[in-house]
Amino acid sequence: MRIRIGQGFDAHRFCDGNHVMIGGVRIPFERGIEAHSDGDVLMHAVTAALLGAAGEGDLGRHFPDSDPSLAGVDSRELLRSALLKAQVKGWQVINVDATVIAQRPRLAPYVDAMRANLAADLAIAPEQVNVKASTTERMGFTGRGEGIAALAVVLLGAAS
Repeated sequence: MRIRIGQGFDAHRFCDGNHVMIGGVRIPFERGIEAHSDGDVLMHAVTAALLGAAGEGDLGRHFPDSDPSLAGVDSRELLRSALLKAQVKGWQVINVDATVIAQRPRLAPYVDAMRANLAADLAIAPEQVNVKASTTERMGFTGRGEGIAALAVVLLGAAS
């Protein structure tokens, strides 16, 4: 079996609003996310990792923020599109490991729903997806509550 690994990162600034989208889950919050799309940092990081593992470049290459048709787009659509690009090349997702970095909101109650969404969009079992949440102990932009970030690793496999 051939394997490839990709890593992804995304960050967004908080703005006025009443919710954030993380892992395809709408989470009530006193702030929103400043973004061209729905600003889902977890979906963006996983999509970037998937594209990287498949040798397909980055998010901006496929989904530029200069494209008006992508304004407010559901980031789950971007992930499914990236999966198709990988599948055309013969790759399948083996597993995903991701971390959302935020001082707030508290994410633990939503992690299982995030895992389920990622698994559904990637056509894999929830057991193949791990999502963690971490703070930076009040350090940096996430610790000061200025924004949110996510890191992800995706492992792809293909028959030889």
